[in-house]
Amino acid sequence: MKVLVFGSLNIDLIFSVDHMVSPGETISSSSLIKSAGGKGANQAAALAKAGMSVYMAGKIGQDGTFLLSLLQSYGVNTDRVVRYEGATGQAIIQLDKTKQNAIVLFSGGNAQITVDEIQSTLGEFNRGDLIVLQNEIVHVKKIIETAKDRDLTVCLNPSPYDQKIEKLPLDLVNVFFVNEIEGAALAGKNAETPLPQVLDSLVGRFPGAEIILTAGKDGAYYGFKNIREKGSIVDMPVVDTTGAGDTFTGYFIAARNRNMPIDRALEIACKAASFAVSRKGAMEAIPFAAEIF
Repeated sequence: MKVLVFGSLNIDLIFSVDHMVSPGETISSSSLIKSAGGKGANQAAALAKAGMSVYMAGKIGQDGTFLLSLLQSYGVNTDRVVRYEGATGQAIIQLDKTKQNAIVLFSGGNAQITVDEIQSTLGEFNRGDLIVLQNEIVHVKKIIETAKDRDLTVCLNPSPYDQKIEKLPLDLVNVFFVNEIEGAALAGKNAETPLPQVLDSLVGRFPGAEIILTAGKDGAYYGFKNIREKGSIVDMPVVDTTGAGDTFTGYFIAARNRNMPIDRALEIACKAASFAVSRKGAMEAIPFAAEIF
């Protein structure tokens, strides 16, 4: 089985500040870190580090070539990442002394993907292959429809969640990866709804799909038809939660590809995410397979 991640590639610029800047205010940053980001790139890195054969598709500018080098160092095939004359997606992140953040996004190449590029890329994948999608690029609807025409298994992480999600052909999705906020929104529930109820609602709305609901310190839940499972985290000090969900996604898929039962796959994915949050960074914090399996 080949895995294609069709998604975002970003350059993250992280400014460490005393407090979030106010309108008209100029403040100094104690540090600046330039790092690789984008949910698509993070998930591709997690899959590769977990031992999967993974292909990345997306679009970057010349300023983003270091992203490809990093992904390649983890074993990701980046031949399907298109380069163009504009800018790579950017995220300007303020990180204050309490570890809260404020983020300004510029979509860059993530918004410049064309239908022709989608058809060309998906033409190289066939029945039995799997595609992983998020909500940080354009034409997700077209990608889902084309993937199903080719009989690919479609995994969707509807993040960031917005009104565009409900316009997607969600009935074609085989596997949903959602956190508490995304899950409640997709289920039409409020944030106070107990997670098992949210899970049941999602299973009812999407009876043909597997639902994986991540819940931070509470671990993760799985629902499909009458099956319900839960996994627990490994208690480790939290340093940086960036990319935790992406790590979980990659390792859950990898564990299932190893024919592990659902409960064991949840435990493996929770363990990997626990390791990731105990380290700084996104891609670089994702553990390797030898640390987890």
